[in-house]
Amino acid sequence: MANIDRKNVERIIEAVGGKDNIEAASHCVTRLRFALVDENKVNSKALDENELVKGQFSTQGQFQVVIGPGLVDQVYNEMIEITGGSRATKDDVKTLASKKQNPLQRAVKTLADIFIPILPAIVMAGLLLGINNILTGPGIFYAGQSLIDVHPEWADVASIINLIASTAFAFLPVLIGWSAVRQFGGNPLLGIVLGLILVNPDLMSAYQYADAKLAGTVPVWDLFGFAVEKIGYQGQVLPVLVSAYILAKIEKFLNKRVHDSIKLLVVAPVALLVTGFLAFIIVGPITFAIGNVLTSGLISIFDSVAALGGLIYGGLYSLLVITGMHHTFLAVDIQLIGSQGGTFLWPMLALANIAQGAAALAMMFIAKEQKAKGLAVTSSISAFLGVTEPAIFGVNVRHRYPFIFGMIGSGIAGLLLAINNVLASSIGVGGIPGFLSIFPNQWGVFFLGMAIVLVIPFTGTLLYGKYRMSNRADDSSVDKGATVESVTNETASNASNEAVRSSGAAVSPKNEASVDSEKLTVEIAAPLSGQIVPLSEVPDPAFAEKQMGQGIAIMPSEGKVYAPFDGTVAHLIKSKHALILTDTNGIQVLIHVGINTVSLKGEGFTAYVETGSSITKGQLLLEFDQERIKQAGLPIITPIIVPDGQEGIQVIKEYDGDAIQNQNLVLRVSLAP
Repeated sequence: MANIDRKNVERIIEAVGGKDNIEAASHCVTRLRFALVDENKVNSKALDENELVKGQFSTQGQFQVVIGPGLVDQVYNEMIEITGGSRATKDDVKTLASKKQNPLQRAVKTLADIFIPILPAIVMAGLLLGINNILTGPGIFYAGQSLIDVHPEWADVASIINLIASTAFAFLPVLIGWSAVRQFGGNPLLGIVLGLILVNPDLMSAYQYADAKLAGTVPVWDLFGFAVEKIGYQGQVLPVLVSAYILAKIEKFLNKRVHDSIKLLVVAPVALLVTGFLAFIIVGPITFAIGNVLTSGLISIFDSVAALGGLIYGGLYSLLVITGMHHTFLAVDIQLIGSQGGTFLWPMLALANIAQGAAALAMMFIAKEQKAKGLAVTSSISAFLGVTEPAIFGVNVRHRYPFIFGMIGSGIAGLLLAINNVLASSIGVGGIPGFLSIFPNQWGVFFLGMAIVLVIPFTGTLLYGKYRMSNRADDSSVDKGATVESVTNETASNASNEAVRSSGAAVSPKNEASVDSEKLTVEIAAPLSGQIVPLSEVPDPAFAEKQMGQGIAIMPSEGKVYAPFDGTVAHLIKSKHALILTDTNGIQVLIHVGINTVSLKGEGFTAYVETGSSITKGQLLLEFDQERIKQAGLPIITPIIVPDGQEGIQVIKEYDGDAIQNQNLVLRVSLAP
């Protein structure tokens, strides 16, 4: 990369409000990340006019200035030298930026960060409990009898399945304790021990507490005349969340003040002892009561105005997904299951998933471009299986009306489920498989709701979409001369497309410009397998708006990145989530695995090359754990771009369709002769 103009860096500092407005600054492979004192001081126009800046935006309290791969290192180093500031990590900036969020945003984010890592265990438990329901539910296969009643040889199989499935819920405080203490900055192993303490077999189970309270047989500890109920907190959320917070704070307090030589003997025992006493004497009883009041209040609302509650929650759930607040209801569902034996919220969630999937599927029959059709199909399948983000963000919200019809359908279905008090015995299984979570005697109503969310969003989206298309066709008349010209251009374009198709590659209409065969071309093969999607589908403005350069993105089907040509590794990012490769002609390509995956700090990534390594086409460069990225709540979509500012590039052709590593092209760069 060329040397940068120091004055342009000074202008960036001035445009973000000056060095006194910068609390902390870090950078990743493509952009500067700022935690600013006051974002209102940012001069957006000055940034747009700066030749170093490719784009700018604010997200989650961070102000980000897109510079581009390679160059961003120089800009950051120059900026630190000018301001005299200290180098900050991305976590430092993230922490400071989070303080800019309001308390509700921070609370929602904290809950999401706690519950997302334990979702795989909850999904597993929900799925297996659904299978157990099928085996043990009466009236499913035989009138008035269950499968194991008629075929007792299956009884022990069902018993083992139930044991495996119920363990995650029985020891839920252990999972929450691990994740919460980790989130609050403590030792997650102590969080596990805390969870085990709260469900120790020596304690009366929380599930037996109500009956024992009525009978007056609740066991107690006598602490110098003060009676403390000796009960566990199975299925409870608030007691372990608050206790985990206290444990982490005590541990951090002691770690700062206890000498290293005796930390092992002091920190963990004291932290657990103090937290344990507080949990049973104060935290547990208070939060247990609060949890019961909250669930009782929610139940009473749905009991008194069930139709309205179902209509509102069912209809607006997809909006909660957009804001991220849907994660908070995981705790509510778990609390309802623990205290009431079932949740009426999860069935509505499952149908809201299907509604958005049905609306996205209808767009397949409306969209004209093949890429849009493919995205509609794949995202709808994902939603039908319980993951709605691709359908919501990739298709429905972009066109608005599919999203609205999805909410209408799920609202009507939510009303139906609420007035019939349809309950789920477990959570974690959404979409069409969600029926496995529903009590079998309520499947009929649930399947009727499923029919509603399939028919109404699909039909509404399809009819309205066709209506809009017909109106546009009526309004798009042109004069005769223009018509002749457009027909001529279309004929030439079709001929060009046909030539490309005959070579076995599909090309986007916007890239139909022919390439002079005498010019040098750089062919970039698919570096990983999956589905090619346009950059506009990437949930990051820097890539979606092509602020750094042209290219495509791949929704990967496997976690391996291969060399797309012969050349060298110009730069392997420290966190291993991105590479800049240089081919033998000097053209650089950025491969960026996932979005915001820098936050994983290399966890889940294995690099087989380093900066400066020579590479040959087809060589394995990098492996990444797709599930680890998804568990962190991050998209795995992988942009592949040709950064701007490289001399000699004339035309960049983008391909679409399936990506099969090293078997087909994703980009072709035409260079000046």
